[in-house]
Amino acid sequence: MEHQQLKGAVMASQQEQLRVQELGDFLRTRRGRIAPELVGLPRGERRRTPGLRRAEVAQLAGVSVDWYTWLEQGRPISVSIQVLESLVQALQLDANEREHLFFLAHQQPPPEGTPLRETVSATLQHFLDHLDLSPAFAIGPRWDIVAWNDAARVVLYDFPHMTSRERNVLWLTFASASHRQRIVDWDKHARRILAQFRTSYGRFPGDPWMTELIAALQTISPEFRAWWSDHEVLRGPEGQKVLKHPQAGILAFEHLMFQMYDEPDLKVVVYTPIKEGETGEKIRQLLAQGHGTRGSGASLDQ
Repeated sequence: MEHQQLKGAVMASQQEQLRVQELGDFLRTRRGRIAPELVGLPRGERRRTPGLRRAEVAQLAGVSVDWYTWLEQGRPISVSIQVLESLVQALQLDANEREHLFFLAHQQPPPEGTPLRETVSATLQHFLDHLDLSPAFAIGPRWDIVAWNDAARVVLYDFPHMTSRERNVLWLTFASASHRQRIVDWDKHARRILAQFRTSYGRFPGDPWMTELIAALQTISPEFRAWWSDHEVLRGPEGQKVLKHPQAGILAFEHLMFQMYDEPDLKVVVYTPIKEGETGEKIRQLLAQGHGTRGSGASLDQ
């Protein structure tokens, strides 16, 4: 009996090794078939392979390079459903490949329903673009700003020239010194952002991307480190917002946040200029001048 148990344990170990090896091989072949240009990345002069590098897949999926490398190497790490869905999008897998990935990683089929998305539809982008003088942007489930209009670009930040980490609302709030300097009563603002993020985090506990973000902020921000343990939660309130812009000065808005019916993990934020004052005219001038503020614009108070 003992010999049979030992033999069974050895076979199980061998099967597990084959499974993780198959998973790594599958991921390598899928990233190898995607040209960088297809996902908006430069090819560069020293690229040895036609496909994506590990670092590029990690960037597209919103995970660390080390974590993705370990996954390809068959290290014993856990893989959440949310991260697998991010890999599905990053590697542009079809339905059959998606199912195969889930079986290799979780030994079970993928769940039903819409995967975690960090992009917006053409219809939503069209809506944002036609808000004219109202800065508006969309926040994904990980609190990255994933879409915006021109008014948001000139009033808040030059989003197209920022990395995904720089476009993360939580990272902006706690890691950007220039962002902090432009906010009156920063403590109140930051606590509100953190409580709202905590509400979203509760839907994806253990998500590797969020876990890495939280760990990084605990390292660099004493305020985040102290307040995260409070477990405060809050949903986005309506109200008025006053922003400080480096070129235009004080801008006043009515603020509204709402969820998409078809994409409940996607939030849309709209700042409507208050009729009293010159906010609308100032935004019109900023749009005409093409101003953008890279990583140092006005408050992104939710």
